[in-house]
Amino acid sequence: MTEEINYALNNKVKLSGFIESEPQFSHELYGEGFYEFLVRVPRLSQQSDVIPVTVSERLMSGIDFDIGKQIAVNGQFRSYNKIVDGKSKLMLTVFVRDFYECVEGENPNEVELWGYICKPPVYRTTPFNREICDLLIAVNRAYNKSDYIPCIAWGRNARFVRDIEVGRRIRISGRIQSRQYTKKLTEELSETRTAYELSISKIVADERAEHPHGEDEEAATGTAAAAYDATGK
Repeated sequence: MTEEINYALNNKVKLSGFIESEPQFSHELYGEGFYEFLVRVPRLSQQSDVIPVTVSERLMSGIDFDIGKQIAVNGQFRSYNKIVDGKSKLMLTVFVRDFYECVEGENPNEVELWGYICKPPVYRTTPFNREICDLLIAVNRAYNKSDYIPCIAWGRNARFVRDIEVGRRIRISGRIQSRQYTKKLTEELSETRTAYELSISKIVADERAEHPHGEDEEAATGTAAAAYDATGK
């Protein structure tokens, strides 16, 4: 008998921060309403990431969504396409699976994804000679759907991942980061936009590794695996 895949293990987020915007109705699916709001998650550097969060109306009862209130969620980092100005745009959000009790002074921003490289990585260096590599990870979920998550690797992680071929299975962990950039619309008009991505702290790649629920998970952490973390360059 074929083992049922637990897709929830492919994509795990633990997030705690402070509510930045009131929940706004987003969409309805099979009679279930979903709402979006923003959560500000402080970094150790005193900066913050402001992250979009989506929650079902069925989970909202008893939760205080006042601006500035601390909130803690377990969920998944998901993507969807939205038509903006006649073009399809990849949107990212943390999809809430449940809430948990906040711990004062703790603001985790932890993500673990198990997926596949779905386009060639793009390696570059900054004007300050810092190595960066952009990649796009396809993460499978139930009902034959996938989430497409943009990721960024730094230092030796960037050097490692730049040569990984499309289709390779990979497990990564890191944090969701937000950053603002200026989009030039015309010669005279521009606007500030926000991009979201997973900043990678650890990469594990092994063509023998299976889904994290399976017996072959150990292969991803054994001698056959190539594992790097971001503590060095």
